[in-house]
Amino acid sequence: MEPAVRAEDEAMSTEELLQAQTDLYHHSLAYIKSMALGAATELGVADAIHGRGGAITLSHLAAATGVHPTKVQHFGRLMRALTVTGVFTSEEKEGGGGALYKLTRISRLLVGVGKRRLSPMVRMLVSEVSFTTPMSICEWITTDTPARAMFEAHFGSTQNGLWEKEDAYGAPFYSAMSADSRVVMEVLLRECSSVFEAVAGSLVDVGGGSGGVVAAAIATAFPHIKCSVLDLPNVVAAADDTSNVQFVSGDMFDYIPPADAVLLKWILHDWEDQDCVKILRKCREAITTRGAGGKVIIIDFVVGAGSSKETETQVLFDLYMMMENGAERDEHEWSKIFFEAGFSDYKIMPVLGARSLIQVFP
Repeated sequence: MEPAVRAEDEAMSTEELLQAQTDLYHHSLAYIKSMALGAATELGVADAIHGRGGAITLSHLAAATGVHPTKVQHFGRLMRALTVTGVFTSEEKEGGGGALYKLTRISRLLVGVGKRRLSPMVRMLVSEVSFTTPMSICEWITTDTPARAMFEAHFGSTQNGLWEKEDAYGAPFYSAMSADSRVVMEVLLRECSSVFEAVAGSLVDVGGGSGGVVAAAIATAFPHIKCSVLDLPNVVAAADDTSNVQFVSGDMFDYIPPADAVLLKWILHDWEDQDCVKILRKCREAITTRGAGGKVIIIDFVVGAGSSKETETQVLFDLYMMMENGAERDEHEWSKIFFEAGFSDYKIMPVLGARSLIQVFP
């Protein structure tokens, strides 16, 4: 027996019905947008446009990116989709002769020069590691599957374990994190310098990676702060030679070096609540200053902070993190963790687009 038709469904106008259908198909095809962006990144489309002075025809763009001569028409369809979705833009050449493709503010972040290059981050987000899971979300939430199985059952390792062991996966991950950190630090040092000016004399970046990008940027901008990076032994062994940053080998669950401030960038969203409490308790033990300068500085998502587009990005990342049993949290969920770990207060600053800067005080 079919369910009865609700009055609000019956009253839907033709325009509303067709718009709903279009919206539904648009959502269903969202993964195609990711695939198209990944293809453009791998082909180096943004670099090719930049290299030709910022404007290039389809034929020249195809030649510059290695598109096979028999696939230029298909490449044109890819570029049309990327133009409609706002990654690139196009305009007709004066006097005719086809379209000229140009960069937008989105695709400028894919150009392989400068500290704002985020193509490594795109490669990670649309990689096999991200796209390939052994089961659907539907299967995952309707079966009694052991924790972390969405990722671990396919790759034989947790995501963190895979990055630690395999250069094929680990190197792209650390490259992506370094690229993201360069953009984040440009904004933080420009807009939130007071957060670091208040640090009395030392800061440890927990899980800061072999590049030490965040710690190095802080140490350069604020010479009075002695900066160090705590990370796993294999990461520290591959660390860049950074004169103003000390690298310390260790596990954040066991020990965090003493410092006036402890920084956690995109660390806590990898872990379940009870693990976050353990990490934060170690952070609290490490903080040597109990005054205004003593604090934990967290760079992470706060779900619901920001615009509707930023909130959508936050909840999509939350589903992405579900593969590894991580989570993005709203303010209530964050506060519960902070207070359980023994902290007295916190301050959320939504100054990083979809992410926030959170200061947590002992």
